[in-house]
Amino acid sequence: MNRRDFSSAAAVAMALGPASVPLARAQARQPESGWDYLTLKQPVAVQAPAGSIEVVEFFWYNCRFCNAFEPMLEAWSARLPKDVVLRRVPAGFRDEFVPQQRLYYALQAMGELERLHAKVFAAIHDDRVDLSRGANIVQWVGRQGVDQARFAAHYGSPEVQQAVSAATRLQDAYGVEGVPAMGVAGRFYTDGTIATTMQRALQVVDYLLAEVRSGR
Repeated sequence: MNRRDFSSAAAVAMALGPASVPLARAQARQPESGWDYLTLKQPVAVQAPAGSIEVVEFFWYNCRFCNAFEPMLEAWSARLPKDVVLRRVPAGFRDEFVPQQRLYYALQAMGELERLHAKVFAAIHDDRVDLSRGANIVQWVGRQGVDQARFAAHYGSPEVQQAVSAATRLQDAYGVEGVPAMGVAGRFYTDGTIATTMQRALQVVDYLLAEVRSGR
């Protein structure tokens, strides 16, 4: 989903994946800046330690494209070399995105993110749970075996608000127009519209990782 919603053409491309003719043509050539990915004019600060390459996934829990991409990203990340650090960042295009940004960072602060991240997607897209408001989020998290009072305290904390603000600044620094989207090494950006599909976007990210390692 982008700030204006994905076009129907992008949705079709997402659904077709590798069977589409444009994607087959794209896979046959080397990724190019301006076509398959964008090179940032102003590099973005990264959090990965020295000697590591940071990859950022921008997402929104309510986005059906992000939900469909999650298993693909999980499989891809399981094969990542040790020098690559995957960082997930919840998007904040509008005010209504903030509750789920807070959800993400509150779970992270409590050490519950790994256990519940996929469950949030499932609750929204499979079980049709409304997690668009703070009260609903706090209640749902409590039903997952998390101390509800502690979660609520983290959810409303200044630290979580700072993390939300930083996520939105990073999103804007990368020029994110839609989710899911990927940033690489604070220098490159791609998404399902630019790369044709998110499967192709991951291939582009692999190419960019090799470029960064080679010093280019």
